Amino acid sequence: MARRAAIDVGTNTVLLLVAEERERGWVAVVERAEITRLGRGVDRTGRLDPQAIRDTVAVLARYAGEARALGAGDPVCVATSAARDAANGAEFFEAARREAGLAPEVVSGDEEARLVWASAWRDFGAAGGLCVLDVGGGSTEVCVGDGPAPRARRSLQLGAVRLTERVAPPDPPGPAALALFRQRAAEALAPAAALLAGHPRPARMVGVAGTVTTLAAVSRELARYDAERVHGSELTLAEVDALQLRLAGLTTAARARLPGMEPKRADVIVAGSAVVAEAMRALGFDRLTVSDRGVRWGLLYDRFGRDG
Repeated sequence: MARRAAIDVGTNTVLLLVAEERERGWVAVVERAEITRLGRGVDRTGRLDPQAIRDTVAVLARYAGEARALGAGDPVCVATSAARDAANGAEFFEAARREAGLAPEVVSGDEEARLVWASAWRDFGAAGGLCVLDVGGGSTEVCVGDGPAPRARRSLQLGAVRLTERVAPPDPPGPAALALFRQRAAEALAPAAALLAGHPRPARMVGVAGTVTTLAAVSRELARYDAERVHGSELTLAEVDALQLRLAGLTTAARARLPGMEPKRADVIVAGSAVVAEAMRALGFDRLTVSDRGVRWGLLYDRFGRDG
């Protein structure tokens, strides 16, 4: 049985998937996620931080070694918002080649959206169509459609890390910073509503990536993250709004201790929750289905066959 590996280098998180081809399709052998925040400060400086490059490359080297040891060969690796926005991205790519033996490919926002769609449609596609929301650290992708390829997609320069750095909230953020998060998110997401113009609203919204999965885990008070309980679960807009208020009233340290919270995401989760809520409002959804999969799974299907 063939094994393949895919790595997604995001603004906030580096994710690894090693999967095995079986009769029923691709089955995960190993999944890893580690927050290195490659994109910290990029919105302000336009450059990748040297320590963030070192931290990210160290994770890539470890992931690549694990994938090769598991018989998956060299992983296919893509880099998204931070790497494509930074003026010194070449420094990261050179270090990745030197230290990890990898050549990450920079994907555009549109391509990132297409890969996320491939994953979401495989798991949740059905009559009535989908709206897929991918809230990353540096960008947010929205796709709509009713088939294996999205009908329309939009990549927006807004994510949990970028919005947090722009607002620079106090700790705890409190009502004033939360209102500003919501305002900035609503303004940035307004163009996404045009994706629905002239078409019926899709039957289901699917939310992808760490902000959404963390909100689901915190809502369920998971003492230990459980992908099987998170993937396919639902979050209502009312739940997301209530979580925003609760999280905004806590310090970063207190948020980090909550059951279900990934500690390294605690400082950006309030901004991330605002992006999720305002996207739901802009697109007219009162609930979303949570996906624990994303670019890495779409990359696997795209490069190695959708049907496994």
